[in-house]
Order: sequence, then structure tokens, then C-alpha cells
Amino acid sequence: MADFKIKSVFDQDFKEYGRVIEGYNLSDILDAMENTPMPDDVAYVPSVPSLEALNIKKALTSEVYGGLPCQIGYCNGNNYALNALEYHRSSEINIAATDLILMLGRQPDIEDDFTYDTSKVEMFKVPKGVMIEVYATTLHYAPCNADEGGFRCVVVLPKDTNTDLLESVDKSIGDNKLLFAKNKWLIGHEESGVQNDGGFIGLKGDNLKLDN
Repeated sequence: MADFKIKSVFDQDFKEYGRVIEGYNLSDILDAMENTPMPDDVAYVPSVPSLEALNIKKALTSEVYGGLPCQIGYCNGNNYALNALEYHRSSEINIAATDLILMLGRQPDIEDDFTYDTSKVEMFKVPKGVMIEVYATTLHYAPCNADEGGFRCVVVLPKDTNTDLLESVDKSIGDNKLLFAKNKWLIGHEESGVQNDGGFIGLKGDNLKLDN
């Protein structure tokens, strides 16, 4: 891999971006994730009925999200680049079904023109079997490979997050220009191609890449 400093989610520095959640039995969902696809690129599915039928769904809804309805999906595949950063108006829960690496930033570091300097990104390894909360103010995107075998990551969010917008918004108001899907504000890098789908290009600097 390229010469980046990759920290652990158990390091003190991760507390600025999220927290490790312990005390839950994740064996069923980790077993179920072994049967999910492993594409050559990246596949994200917001809601998977077979994952949402597991017992962990009740605990995530009633405890982790405090009674709010949530969805359980996955983000799997092979990825070595930053490409974009996004944020939600809510925390995201990730469960690492393999070792994986997250590239993270801080929403307060977004400039007034909604650009963001990629040199501020930090990288954290999430070991297999670890569940974390990624705070709403944390910029994040698809995980990256921790090894050549690809990654599998459970993604838990409030219901309907990352699904298609049903109404248009005035792009001249606030961060509306970043609104890409329900509860999803996105800043892309020019190398990412998200502009082809209407995404806002605002990442300045290198499109950070790990060696593959």
C-alpha cells in the first residue's frame, strides 16, 4: 500500500470521527455477510431483507438508533481510492465483515464554497467483527481494501437514507447543491465520475489512493 499512516479505530484519534460499539452479538450478521456478493468494483445496497430479518435489527432500532426505524444493507467489493466524501444528518453504523479501511474527514473543514482539501483526510482500519458508529459530522465514503481479498461492510442508516430523491431542491440555498440522495450530501473528486450523475465536484487535491 502507498505510504499513508493508517490508524486503528481503537486509537484515541478515531474518537473525533466516531466510536467503537461493543456488547452486541454480531455472529449471525457476520455469517450472513459471507453469502453477499464480492464484486470487482463496489456494490452498495441500502436495504437487504435477509439482513434486516436478523435479531440484531431489533437492538439497532431500539437502542443504537433510540427507536428510529433503520435499514440494514451492505457495501462490498474492491476499492483503493477516495473518489468522494459524503455526510448524513445522522450517524451511520458500520460492521466490518472483513478487515477494511475507511478514509474520513470532518464536516467543519468544508470550505464556504463547499470544497474540501483531501490532504485533511485520515485513514482508519476497522478489523473484522468490529461495529462502529460514524458520526453525522464525519465525512466518509466507500471503504477501501485492507488486503487483496476485497471488503464486506454492513451499513446501517435511518430508513430510506441513500435512496432516490423524490423532490428537487433549490441548489442555490446552503448545501442543497451537495444533496445527491435522501439524507446524503456528496462532494466528489473530478476523477470519480459522480458528476455524470449530477454530483457536485468539490474535492481539491489528490484523489487519495492505496496501492493494489
